[in-house]
Amino acid sequence: MHSEGIMAGELKHGPLALVDSNMPVLMICVRDGTYIKCQNALQQVMARAGRPIVICQDDDEEISKLNIGRQLRIPSCVDCLTGILAVIPLQLLSFHLARARGYDVDCPRNLAKSVTVE
Repeated sequence: MHSEGIMAGELKHGPLALVDSNMPVLMICVRDGTYIKCQNALQQVMARAGRPIVICQDDDEEISKLNIGRQLRIPSCVDCLTGILAVIPLQLLSFHLARARGYDVDCPRNLAKSVTVE
């Protein structure tokens, strides 16, 4: 599975060309300084028939109006904690995908010995 992290404003500089109806796009769209850019990127993905999966705050009515089928709602909180709450579903997704593929999540491949040896 191909995956890469892209800032919302950078999506239109190439990666947007890869989006089609077969590509799920995970997006974090929370009410912070990047909210408008994230909404624009979300609309671009939807315009190309992409399948967005949006992590958003539970009180975000604008995202609800867009009729996105897959939304993960996180509680609203102060900006400095929102990133922590938004990354938890991504960590769980990574964990469950690794387990489904049969990988040992407690002993990842290619982990440098300097990390594992005391």
